[in-house]
Amino acid sequence: MKVGVLALQGDVREHIRSLSDCGVSAQPVRRPNEIEAIDALVIPGGESTTIAKLARSFGVFEVISERIRDGMPTYGSCAGMILIANSVLDAMEGQETFGGMDVVVRRNAFGRQVDSFESDLHFEGITDTPLRAIFIRAPWVESVSEKVSILAAVDGHPVAIRQNHLLATSFHPELTGDNRVHRYFIDSVCKESLRVSSH
Repeated sequence: MKVGVLALQGDVREHIRSLSDCGVSAQPVRRPNEIEAIDALVIPGGESTTIAKLARSFGVFEVISERIRDGMPTYGSCAGMILIANSVLDAMEGQETFGGMDVVVRRNAFGRQVDSFESDLHFEGITDTPLRAIFIRAPWVESVSEKVSILAAVDGHPVAIRQNHLLATSFHPELTGDNRVHRYFIDSVCKESLRVSSH
């Protein structure tokens, strides 16, 4: 299975390292032919409007949107969560998303950089010890449709969600050295989605 990490901005190297630690061959991708050649995509944190604009300049915006629509397993962390949401509150003017997840996400909901924090989470599907989560200018999920499963929450706000082949977290698992979210993406989301699409 070939996993690409969208390498336009953000924690690209850290995600590649986490995926490699899970035994997956991961590579940075930023051109249309590279996006076409992968089985699954990770969209890292960073600045969601900047990533969307860069995706337009690199000619990959439509390619990513289309592949997500066609069922490519995709995981978005922090800004990545905003970019795969169908609707964004407190968005910058003209903000675009790749879409795919039937959710409303509030941008910078937990506050600015100075309001960054860590929290121990119970993450549905990762059964053992709680997950240490790092939130940096993080979004939260304002509302979900019945198609979306909530996997973790902070103060009643969903911070990890899944809809079929799509996974999103408000936090940055690539910064903790705990690879359980990446493993969940590979073992549950990717393998299930790719098995379904091959039938």
